[in-house]
Amino acid sequence: MLTRKQQELLVFIHQKLSETGVSPSFDEMKAALGLKSKSGIHRLISALEERGFIRRLPHRARALEVLRLPQGSEGELTAGEDMSAAAQTAPARPSFTPTVIKGHFPPPPNRAPAEPAAGEGETVQLPLYGRIAAGTPIEALRDHSTFADVLASLLGSGDYYALEVAGDSMVDAGILDGDTVVICRTETAENGTIVVALVDDAEVTLKRLRRKGNTIALEPANAAYETRIFGPDRVKVQGRLTALIRRYR
Repeated sequence: MLTRKQQELLVFIHQKLSETGVSPSFDEMKAALGLKSKSGIHRLISALEERGFIRRLPHRARALEVLRLPQGSEGELTAGEDMSAAAQTAPARPSFTPTVIKGHFPPPPNRAPAEPAAGEGETVQLPLYGRIAAGTPIEALRDHSTFADVLASLLGSGDYYALEVAGDSMVDAGILDGDTVVICRTETAENGTIVVALVDDAEVTLKRLRRKGNTIALEPANAAYETRIFGPDRVKVQGRLTALIRRYR
């Protein structure tokens, strides 16, 4: 059984696909459902995908496929059915009356109520900008069609993106070649923070930031590499490291 918001989003995506053949943007979905943030849309899409109502098409941005509508809805789809044909019978807003059992569960004595937490296993799609050097700096390649699935519990407030690490200069900090790092976008960072640094507006690297006087040092975490020293106008912080994802093959 779907929640009301899940049902509304499913119907909205289905209608947009039927009318235009293109999935709606996250901004369009957010406006249609009256939500304040895109993170709520990410959670609803993940829930619909887990329940088998939609499917994300790989390696394509904004690519969603509606596999079916809830049972009892007019114009219910089956996997592989033509979207345009099903759209002729699908209503604008199928009737939906959830059955809700309300309960009251007070917290134990002398304990404050717990803050709501992100659902276990819930993921958010972050733009994957490309490979960033953790050795000799290389230009980070931004690919608007590639995303990384990241646990929502790893993210706080702010704007995030992901980068794939290339190189071994940060191995002593536990960052290996091929890892995916989660970056919180920021232009400032404290001394000792591992940051994404843009050097001379041309090359991007992942290093530990050190400031001393009018100089900025980009410090590796591997004795085989040298610390690079720059003037204050040559380095721009583009984000700070907040999490790391590693896949074992």
